[in-house]
Amino acid sequence: MELLYDAKLTASALVGRFAIGLKTRITSMWIAASLGGLSSPACLADHMDVTDVLTDTKLYFTAPLRWDAGDWLYFGGALAAIGAAHQFDDRVRSHFAVGERAVLNGSDTNDLRDAVPTALLVLGTWSFAQITDNSAGRVEAYTMLESATFSSITALTIRYAAGRERPDQTVRVDDWRAGGNSFPSLHSTAAFAVGTVFAESGGDDYRWIRRILGYGVAVGTAYIRVRDNDHWLSDAVAGAAIGVATARFTLNRRENRARQWDLSVTPTTHGGLGLSFTYNLQ
Repeated sequence: MELLYDAKLTASALVGRFAIGLKTRITSMWIAASLGGLSSPACLADHMDVTDVLTDTKLYFTAPLRWDAGDWLYFGGALAAIGAAHQFDDRVRSHFAVGERAVLNGSDTNDLRDAVPTALLVLGTWSFAQITDNSAGRVEAYTMLESATFSSITALTIRYAAGRERPDQTVRVDDWRAGGNSFPSLHSTAAFAVGTVFAESGGDDYRWIRRILGYGVAVGTAYIRVRDNDHWLSDAVAGAAIGVATARFTLNRRENRARQWDLSVTPTTHGGLGLSFTYNLQ
């Protein structure tokens, strides 16, 4: 009996030491995760590889085949907004095209300058993620680039088909299929694609700051393109619609990837360890 009692005490001590050690390691893991700005389930989904990009590309360019009522409503609303802006194209041009801006030389001297704010938004996000070693920040930068690329390809395709001349090439608002490259504004498209991703990413604690910066860069870029007579008002509105729609697509894809698989480690009420793994087949 005494031997059995000693064995029980020894086993109990071993279990106790194991539980204490396990709790210590769990606590250390959570502290390290907090200091690193990570979350146990989320950090495992914060990645993006070539396969993800290829899948996103296929889904993006075939997306109209799967549009629901809400998507078609957005499409119709975008067309209505572009049509409304088109009614003011001539009036807006007359307001801004004064002095040197009224010259019909087709020279876009502000092309590089107007792309800088959008580029800085991407570069700043990537640099901050690298400095803080934040994988979620790196994925956010990847998503910005993906959104800008997809939306730019869409804009360039529509631009080639439309062939609209710019307001610094003609005073006629309806010079379509004339070999021009005005509609839609590529700068506005990329700015809204990147700005929307920036504005709607991250936590809600600083959402207002993100939205001011993200949408501020987007709206500011569209404004200066119209102000400097590089684009018609409807060009900028069309670019904004494409950029926002593409950003929403890439954000949804990122969220779907985060939900596809999940691994969590949590302490139990009895001092043990709980491990949960979920994989979503879709």
